[in-house]
Formats: sequence, structure tokens, C-alpha cells
Amino acid sequence: MQVDERVVVAEYNTSVEAEMAKSILACAGIEATIDNQYTILPGTRARLIVAASDYRQALTLLRLRD
Repeated sequence: MQVDERVVVAEYNTSVEAEMAKSILACAGIEATIDNQYTILPGTRARLIVAASDYRQALTLLRLRD
């Protein structure tokens, strides 16, 4: 079984924003994780990470949200 590469699809200033975006993706069946969710320090952001194969669809969904 080949493991799909993980890529950052978006970055957010707060973990709340990242969680909202993650929920949108989950509703579409896209699994996402949040990096830096609990350790957002000055100069860092919460990064939303998805499988590379889901990147385009995730990006489209997140852009529709804006």
C-alpha cells in the first residue's frame, strides 16, 4: 500500500479558523490534520494538512468558503 504524501493546503492565524476549515473538508470526505494547533506562537500559524491527492479539491472547497 502506497502512502500519499501530505501537503499544506492552508494556514490560519488561529486554531479556531483551522478547525472550521477542517470541518468543511470533513463534510466533503477529505481527511485533514492541523499542525501547530496547540502551539501557535508569535510568527507561526496553524497549518491545515491534507493528502496530496486531495489537495486540489480541498483548495477549491476552501476558496468557496472565502
